[in-house]
Amino acid sequence: MKTALWLYLFLFLAFFDLHAQYPVLTPFAISLGAGPAFIGWMMGMYSLTHLPGNLLAGVLVDRNGSRRYIVFSLVTAGVLLLLQAHAQLPWHLLLLRAASGFALAFLSPACMTLLASLSSDSATQGKYMSGHGIVHTLASVISPAAGAFIVAKAGFSGTFSSLGWLLILTGFMAFFSVPKHVQTRAANPLVSTEADLEASQITKTSPPSDNANFVKPSKRYYLLPFFVSCSQGVLFFELPLSQNGGRDILSTGLLLSLLSLGALVTLSMFFLHRLTPSGRIATSLLGMAICFFGLAAFGNIPPGLFLFLMGAAKGVLFPAMASLFISLGGPGRLGRTFSMQSIAMSLGAFAGPVAAGQLRGIVSPYFIAFLLLMTALLLLPPKSTKLNPAYKAGLNGRAA
Repeated sequence: MKTALWLYLFLFLAFFDLHAQYPVLTPFAISLGAGPAFIGWMMGMYSLTHLPGNLLAGVLVDRNGSRRYIVFSLVTAGVLLLLQAHAQLPWHLLLLRAASGFALAFLSPACMTLLASLSSDSATQGKYMSGHGIVHTLASVISPAAGAFIVAKAGFSGTFSSLGWLLILTGFMAFFSVPKHVQTRAANPLVSTEADLEASQITKTSPPSDNANFVKPSKRYYLLPFFVSCSQGVLFFELPLSQNGGRDILSTGLLLSLLSLGALVTLSMFFLHRLTPSGRIATSLLGMAICFFGLAAFGNIPPGLFLFLMGAAKGVLFPAMASLFISLGGPGRLGRTFSMQSIAMSLGAFAGPVAAGQLRGIVSPYFIAFLLLMTALLLLPPKSTKLNPAYKAGLNGRAA
């Protein structure tokens, strides 16, 4: 539990730093002379360069543990933010954001793997993931408004410099506080007691290895984070531009804080984890799709209402997705599973802003996000789809 608390602290500081940039990046790019299409490419490039980092992170985290990659991501991203404070041209910002995308690609798989390895019980793992979501949401409630306030007081350069130093400090704290390795039981022990071992010896059957029992999950599961991330990329692209052409930084920050506040409400409802992940995912996808449709079709309704409800749906969706991918991963493969999830999300976060930037003059980007989420809902694997047996009798008395 001590390791989880330290990790939550570092995650809070890291997420605070990253989310504080959301209302700032678009106005900063406009001040450098960038147009909407270039801004879409800038935001998408950040996610595209996640891919090589995600591919490396999956294997390296499983092999070497999480700590070194958490420290590397935080410190490198902090240094790049210090350089970003001195960007003079849109291309400078594009290149620095691309480098930041690669550096931070290691952070999510490393943190999620470390949290999942703190317990062998699926219900407890679900609670850890919910705690991760609460920390993420708490940071994202405060940070957009805080970022807008810092810009008003210190300007763009001062904002990026202060956020960069915060990330570097967090990285050094993680180096001294996060353990190199966490010893825990396998997430899905097939022989968990002496009685089970004796029974297997009597029947002259040896316990199958993890690899022998691993069932490769359907690739349809990875379409879910792709479409969700694509819709979120559309939102983060369009929302600042819809607020006085990207110049109303404070309004954008407050709206993003409302989004996160809605997520905090549902993340605090721990009884939701008793429901099956598939049911929570389907319900939250439908709710987010309706909110995007409302943003596209009903301009007379305050967007803050739709964003609060969308955040509430996100607070249900992301812990459910984490529980789903834990069940898909199996013992010794969590790093690879979360890496594949991060790759799918990176592709979506790249495609979303780029498509919105190119099609903004033809159709509302919010309607594009609505179509994406409805497509994800239609493509959800049926409940009867067989998962990798990380949910086994004796491990999951309750659904995570």
